[in-house]
Order: sequence, then C-alpha cells, then structure tokens
Amino acid sequence: MGTMLDLTPRTVVSDRLATLPVVIIGAGPVGLAAAANLVERGIDFTILEAGSRIADSVQLGGHTRFFSPWKHLIDPASRRLLEASGWALSAAEGRAPSGQELVDDYLSPLADLPEIGSRIRFSQRVIAVTREGMDRTRTAGRAQTPFLLRVQHADGQVAEVTARAVIDASGTYTTPNPLASSGLVPLGFDQVADHVLHALPDVLGADRARFAGTHTVVVGAGHSAANTLIALGKLARDEPGTRVSWVIRNPSAIRVSSSPDDELPDRAKLGTRTEQLVASGVVSVVDSFEISRVEPTGSGIRLVGTRRGEPATVEADLVVNATGFRPDLDMLREVRLELDEIVEAPKRLAPLIDPNLHSCGTVEPHGFRELTHPEQGFFIVGMKSYGRAPTFLLTTGYEQVRSVTAWIDGDVTAASQVALVLPATGVCSTGDSAGASCCS
Repeated sequence: MGTMLDLTPRTVVSDRLATLPVVIIGAGPVGLAAAANLVERGIDFTILEAGSRIADSVQLGGHTRFFSPWKHLIDPASRRLLEASGWALSAAEGRAPSGQELVDDYLSPLADLPEIGSRIRFSQRVIAVTREGMDRTRTAGRAQTPFLLRVQHADGQVAEVTARAVIDASGTYTTPNPLASSGLVPLGFDQVADHVLHALPDVLGADRARFAGTHTVVVGAGHSAANTLIALGKLARDEPGTRVSWVIRNPSAIRVSSSPDDELPDRAKLGTRTEQLVASGVVSVVDSFEISRVEPTGSGIRLVGTRRGEPATVEADLVVNATGFRPDLDMLREVRLELDEIVEAPKRLAPLIDPNLHSCGTVEPHGFRELTHPEQGFFIVGMKSYGRAPTFLLTTGYEQVRSVTAWIDGDVTAASQVALVLPATGVCSTGDSAGASCCS
C-alpha cells in the first residue's frame, strides 16, 4: 500500500512579512520623516534613494528659499530623535530657510543619526514595484505576499529587494509636466532640448553666466515660475542685454498669493514682487499662449502655438520649464492603485486637495485612510501623493507618514487620529492649475 499524503492544514510557524523591513522610496524630507516615525515604533526599514545624497531634489533647488518658516518644516518625530541626540536648531523658528539650509541644518543631522543613516541605500533607483511572484492580476494570498522592488544601481546593475510594506515618498521633481499645453512633450523637443532648463535654475549663482545677456522665457504660472522671474528680474538690472518674458496659458498672469492676509508673508511677497516686475516692464507677459511644438532658431528656440485662437510664436535663447510636476506611475504598473482620474492622487484624497477648490492652507487633515489603495500595505505619500495638484506643504506630508506608520504598526487608533493646522493663505491656484506649485 502506497504512502498517504498528509493534507492536514499546517499552522504557519513564522510570519515572513514580519521578518522583512518596510521599504521607503526616497530620502527627502518626507521619506526621512517616515523613517523617524518607524524608529520610534521600533520597526525595521530600508530607504532606497535614487540620488547620491539625501534630499537630492531639494539640493538641486537649494538656492531657493522656502516660504514656510522653520516651525512648519520640521517633522515632530524627527525633532524628538534629533533633540535626544543633542541637536538644536540654530536659526530662528520663524525664519524661512533656503533649501540648502534645510538640508544642512536639519535633514543632514537627521540622516546622520545611526538608526537612520545605517538604513539608507544611495544611488538605488526603484524602477518597479510588485508582489513577489505575482503580477497585478493575481489575488489569492496577495495581502500576505511580500512586496518585491526592482532596483537599478548607479553602475546599471539591477537587483531585487523584498518588503513587508512600501512607502513611496519619491516626489515629483524629476518628472516635470511637458511644455505643450496638450500634456505631451511638444513636437520637435529633441532638437531644442539643450535650450530648455528645469524649474528653479540657479539664476544668480551657478547658472548666472548662462542667463546673463540673454532672452529667457519662463513658462508656467506658479511659485516656481515666480521665484525664477524674480531672480531674472534682478539679473536684468545688473547685466545689460538680459531680457525676461513670461509665457502662460491663462488670461491672467498672477497665480500666486499676494494677499496681506497670508499667514506666510514670504509666500505673499512672491506675488507682490512678481506683480511689480510686470508693472515695471522688466518682465514681459505673453498670456493665453497654448504651446504645441518647438523648433530651433539657430542659436535659440521658438515656441509655436496659438494665442486667443490665432497662430503665434515666441522666440528666446533659453526656456525655463516651470509648468509644474506629475507623479512617475510607470514604476507602479504592477501595483493595484486607486487614483483620481484628473489629478492622479489617491482617490479618497483627491477631493481634499482639488486645486480648483483648495489652496495650500485649506487642505483637510488626512492620513492612512485617504492614502489607502487596493494594494494593502502600499502608500504614496508626500508631494507624489498630491499627483498633479500643486498645493502640497511639507507639514502635510509629515502628518501623512505619522498616520501611515502607525497603521503599519497595527496602531489603528493613532493612525486614525489625524490633525493638521495649516497657515491661512491667499490663492495658491484656482481654475487652471497647470504650472502652479507650492514650495513649503
């Protein structure tokens, strides 16, 4: 008689998920805040950072000053860890720092803490997220299956890591909206790519020689555009031959707050200073311009499109693309997401951040519930969670990750008790939000 198979269900001796770390994608302000919260809860984690340094995107625009003061830029859990190590903020809490100051005085000391720094892996770009052995169509046992992240190293080598949960805090800075009003890369872009710069170039510093004596067109209508226009306006006064144009697709040029009631005065100053540059003629405005294609002019670039229904062109030596940002969703094709069809934010979060209804200061408190997707244990947080909406503030991201990490820890009570006090604002964006952006 043959051996009979034992089909009795066996008790799982160990939960493999519990042995795996949480993986945080991105070592920016919100990713590091997530790490600090996990440290406080005693949960193991790994941070995968695409750049070679912490807060790489913040440092790329490090010359730009935030309009929020220090008191709104430091995560509470991170502060507790830092102060326990003897750290103290040397600047005044009410002062708004530059991006580089945020890194030097806060984020670098935070990342240097052994309990965080030992878990950061630099130059490791996440190119895909899935479940181990499962594409997005397989359901049975999905929630109990580890996440699998495919990672590309700086040398081009590809590896895979597993995780119990994934917090995507990779941001949107490296995926700007294209120049064309259609949302697509404009026809002819490859021929003029050298003449188009990313948002927030260092006009008065490292990039000064490139802009001096040239005609620069800034495309976009938000805070990134305003910062660049202000810097170019100063350069135009100092360097003969420097010309500045502002191309927007809206009928009105002013899209940033200049309200005296704004509780962030540095934010209001952006609008006021931009208005003054336009009124004085230092900045020429081309409104209602819809870009469809671009072409070379020999030494420069020509924007081709329509203005108020008629064919139109604008020529320049350089173009700064300040049209806002969008999330990189290609890496998440095998993850079950529930995204709003308009702004590409989590479905339950989208109504709370709709730029047609909300400014930076009117977003309601939200946490793990609003950030939950059908893929249990996967969360998009920080700037990327806002999709294409421009109203993000760092303090919002900090509350997001406090709630999310509490949920991962099984502390549903703490995860559900979300609270957020945001400074009142003028208008960050209303109506057509393309090109608008909030810089915390």
